[in-house]
Amino acid sequence: MKILVLGIGNILFGDEGVGVHLAHLFAKNYCFEGKHQVDIVDGGTLAQFLIPTITSYERVLIFDCVNVGNESRIGDVYAFDFNDIPLAITWQGSAHEVEMLQTLKMTEINGDLPPVKIIGVIPEVIGSETSFELSDAVCHGAEMMEDLAVKVLEEWGVQVKKIACYPLRELAQTTFRGF
Repeated sequence: MKILVLGIGNILFGDEGVGVHLAHLFAKNYCFEGKHQVDIVDGGTLAQFLIPTITSYERVLIFDCVNVGNESRIGDVYAFDFNDIPLAITWQGSAHEVEMLQTLKMTEINGDLPPVKIIGVIPEVIGSETSFELSDAVCHGAEMMEDLAVKVLEEWGVQVKKIACYPLRELAQTTFRGF
């Protein structure tokens, strides 16, 4: 089975880049063994340009930010299947979040969307200020996202092996350089 681990987000706006940073963390800290092919892609804010990539896989795991109603806090983590989005998820955050939702919906309408699992965290919104820094709350939430992602991949039959321990905060300072 071909599995895509896709990091979504804008690394120029602090916490909003956590999905991309987590993709880089997985690329640096993990290897995948067994019969399944696991590819890690930094999707950035490409949204619709990712359709050919997404449709070429049998399963997709997405790291991104999510927005939830008023009862949530920065750093809260949500994991869900795309075809079973919790009602609390509003998707009314930054442009990249809305575009990613539209991309997944368009792909689904065309009948080309593989099963998609989304692991998201509520970011601290920094407005128009640029920063590579991640908030403490999102760094803590990202640890939970990492653990959940390992469990999802193992449920999909992937043998996940940790090979390094690069910290997310450190990787966030160099993600712009690519894999």
